[in-house]
Amino acid sequence: MANKTIDHAITATSLKSAATDPTHAGILSFMRRKYTKNLKGADAVVWGIPFDAATSNRPGARFGPQAIRRASAIFDNDPQYPFDRDLFAHMATIDYGDCLLDYGNHGKTPATIEREAAKILKSGAFLFTLGGDHFVTLPLLRAHAAIHGQLALVQFDAHQDTWADEKGRIDHGSFVGRAAREGLINTAGSIQVGIRTHAPEDCGIRILYGYDVEEMSAAEIADVILHHVGDRPAYVTFDIDCLDPAYAPGTGTPVAGGPSSAKILSVLRKLGALRIKGADVVEVAPAYDHADITAIAGATVAMYMLGLHAEELAEREPAGGQ
Repeated sequence: MANKTIDHAITATSLKSAATDPTHAGILSFMRRKYTKNLKGADAVVWGIPFDAATSNRPGARFGPQAIRRASAIFDNDPQYPFDRDLFAHMATIDYGDCLLDYGNHGKTPATIEREAAKILKSGAFLFTLGGDHFVTLPLLRAHAAIHGQLALVQFDAHQDTWADEKGRIDHGSFVGRAAREGLINTAGSIQVGIRTHAPEDCGIRILYGYDVEEMSAAEIADVILHHVGDRPAYVTFDIDCLDPAYAPGTGTPVAGGPSSAKILSVLRKLGALRIKGADVVEVAPAYDHADITAIAGATVAMYMLGLHAEELAEREPAGGQ
């Protein structure tokens, strides 16, 4: 025990240091990363948006960031499968905590999210966001597009989220249509994976429906995504209801007939060639979960996205670099 510490999230002296907390104890930042609002030196930032006022079915995704952080404790230190590395050895990563929102004034929510996301992105760090319902992706896209230009959207979801909407309305089922009309996303280079519902319009976005995903291998799905997006800068958004309710029961609008977590994680693992500029996982609603099944899936998606970024940083690092 002499070399062990606890509460690494506040006692860490380096943004790249490994945690030694027991998985069942200690302060629960995402993967035990240091809790701080200081962006200096951070290569990657994990940030929570506890918002679910835009949901059309079961509420509760405001508790998603807490649940994902709790589930992430199992990933805190060991070399992470399937990356076979300490993700943070060369990727300084912080947990920036949550976005402070006024629960009684939802009209201010989009601008608040966009403003704080822009602050994080201005530091040059990669931003991974824990939702929250899927509306939060719209202001996140605004912040990312302001820096990187128009983005290819890679969306894992059971829903298209392209329903018609009124200007200024807050709705998690229309954010993709809004993003398309605002010119935030390159619709011709965007793709939705796992869709198991119909919306009146597709906005020109390519769709891999649930049955397509069922019949294709993970390698085939990844190949379609990579070729469709090409070298465009991409934003990856992962609605946990992309997964079948057997693998993600804790969500607001579950839809039967989806893929397994194993299959979709295998797809994510093969997306290293994408130029990913930002990403999120949304719609984890722990009140409907059992044994943290959904939270564990959400935390694993987050870990995979950070793993891909860690590999990208490692490829940039010159031979013999520190």
